[in-house]
Amino acid sequence: MTDIDILSLEFSEVKAAVEAMGEKPFRAKQIYSWLHEKRAESFDEMSDLPKALRERLAETYSFSRIVPKRVLKSEKDGTVKILYGLSDGNHIETVLMSYEHGDSLCVSTQAGCKMGCKFCASTIAGFKRNLEPNEILGQLYETERVTSRKVSSIVLMGIGEPLDNFDNVIKFLRILSSPEGTNMSLRHVSLSTCGLVDRIYDLMEMDLGLTLSISLHSPYDEKRSELMPINNRYHIDDLMKACRDYFEKTGRRISFEYALIEGENDSREDAKALVELIKGMPAHINVIPVNKIAERSYRSDRAAAAAFCRLLGSLGANATVRRTLGSDINAACGQLRREYEGALNE
Repeated sequence: MTDIDILSLEFSEVKAAVEAMGEKPFRAKQIYSWLHEKRAESFDEMSDLPKALRERLAETYSFSRIVPKRVLKSEKDGTVKILYGLSDGNHIETVLMSYEHGDSLCVSTQAGCKMGCKFCASTIAGFKRNLEPNEILGQLYETERVTSRKVSSIVLMGIGEPLDNFDNVIKFLRILSSPEGTNMSLRHVSLSTCGLVDRIYDLMEMDLGLTLSISLHSPYDEKRSELMPINNRYHIDDLMKACRDYFEKTGRRISFEYALIEGENDSREDAKALVELIKGMPAHINVIPVNKIAERSYRSDRAAAAAFCRLLGSLGANATVRRTLGSDINAACGQLRREYEGALNE
């Protein structure tokens, strides 16, 4: 058996593999159906495949699963936060949130993060590794299994920077949207990035139809570099040009995430500069009360976020305050992972 997990294969790869084994092409559709529709957990379950083929598949591919270690459910709004264990001992988090339009799943794309954003719990424990396509996809399949709830949309906004794991994330998106598999439209997917400009252009050329969200958090280079070290590599002017080019190419409105931090980026001058920055581009500003983490003194609250949002609106911007979900279970990304791994190391 190799280290290649069969859930990481696109349909064309499965088709090529079974044909190389001397099987008919229709076997690929059977296998893909077992993997992505029936959600089989072993090759032995694939009962309409010849036993010899099942054995050959088991010899050729691995069939791993991510394992739920902790499941927390909010008593306030039904938000579910799951800590998953990976095969190598690393951990990631996934959050299932309920909205009027259906259930949305926030997935992780890396174990840890190397971007170093000062207000983010995910980066404090450091970067471990990229997730494979099957590990990203597994968060969807396992969460639906654990909760018995159907996910209608996905946000790549959990632990890690999606565009820093570009190839695996793109492969995950292709598997997710495959007509032979889950067949989720990528218009129901949002990808959040701290601003890897070269990868935004790569994404733009693919024109996948997903929603791009930019973690901005300040309209000024000096302050943004202080909060988000990636700004030392890609300055705001470069990032905004990429955003405008992305919209011109794809026609997809961009969402800007703005974590409000008291005394750091919450002044009237900040609001005016932010509105000026996105002027002339169809965009939405998502104001977020910053999450409290033990290692940082940053803070804000929902009332301050609402006031800043009203200010943005009075200046002509399209802005809302992100709905706070799972506050009673610390649903902010990275916190459960740090607590769990910290306890293991004591």
